[in-house]
Amino acid sequence: MLDDDASRIALRQLFARRPVADLAQLGCALGTLSRMSIFRRLSSLGYVSSYSHTGRYYTLNSVADFDVDGLWRYQGIGFSRDGTLKATVHRLVEASDAGRTQRELQLRLGVRVHNPLLELVEGKQLGRESLDSEYVYVATKRTRAAAQIERRRAQARPAIVAEPSLEVEVLLEVIHGARLPEPDAESLTARLEARGIRASGAEVAAVLENHDLKKTPPSRSKRSKR
Repeated sequence: MLDDDASRIALRQLFARRPVADLAQLGCALGTLSRMSIFRRLSSLGYVSSYSHTGRYYTLNSVADFDVDGLWRYQGIGFSRDGTLKATVHRLVEASDAGRTQRELQLRLGVRVHNPLLELVEGKQLGRESLDSEYVYVATKRTRAAAQIERRRAQARPAIVAEPSLEVEVLLEVIHGARLPEPDAESLTARLEARGIRASGAEVAAVLENHDLKKTPPSRSKRSKR
């Protein structure tokens, strides 16, 4: 077994040649079969085990090129700054603005996540809500979970966007009716229909909102009548 300094040099040389190594390769580089000794030497340099492949691969924190989600894949082997798959799933759900579904997590991580999700829910470390016949996994804090579900629902709602030609017609009606009371979707929709232009109130309201043409209360003059 190499001493501490020689072990650190041997490990750095090993990971310079190959970014990822298994236990046998580590033991060969260190000249020992003792798991305890191998992990003690690894710990001195800072390491992480793979969340995929039953955690049998290892790399150094200084070697792993983690992305914005704290994930790194090398030749199909997944690593996370959290270490375990369970901890990674928990963080990804907690950090998500709209929660995460099982399908989304599996696509992101490249592994099955059914078991860790079940353990996290049963351990009350994550919550879940049924939405559109699919579970959405959310934070346990109620206010945070409610915000995640609301964002998820908003993402599912189709955005109302008026056709360019309709947008022009709505704006023309606003201009032509400049002397009339402030524009509102209901009256504009009726005026368009009178001209044979079919539009929904939601489409007209979307144009008004996009151009910040909101109805404002009339101002009152402070000057007295004479």
